[in-house]
Amino acid sequence: MATVGQVKIAMKKKKTVVRRLAPALILTALLAGCATGPETLYAWGSYQEQVYSHLQGGDRQAQIEAMEADLEKISASGKSPPPGFYGHLGLLYVETGNDDSAIASFETEKARFPESAVFMDFLLEKYKKK
Repeated sequence: MATVGQVKIAMKKKKTVVRRLAPALILTALLAGCATGPETLYAWGSYQEQVYSHLQGGDRQAQIEAMEADLEKISASGKSPPPGFYGHLGLLYVETGNDDSAIASFETEKARFPESAVFMDFLLEKYKKK
């Protein structure tokens, strides 16, 4: 068994270790709190709100204007719009009778996101015939 003196010495050593490590631990916690998350690959703008508005039957022309304004901001920021952005914009153009802009949007979506090619080809075939 440890004597009272040995226990006191052990406790003193623990306190010394904690006192020495405390500043390093506090500094580490502060620096970790300042760290920023990874930068996103895409700039979403109001895309999600426009899709929701479209599903709710919102004003198509207002959605087009908002998405075109988003494209300008996204281009200025040096980022790219997310997958589906140009496809959705193309569908809005179709609904407002602007088939030429719709076709251009579908082709842009297809070029930027090859995984959308099958669907974009379907839409292009459908609206180029008009």
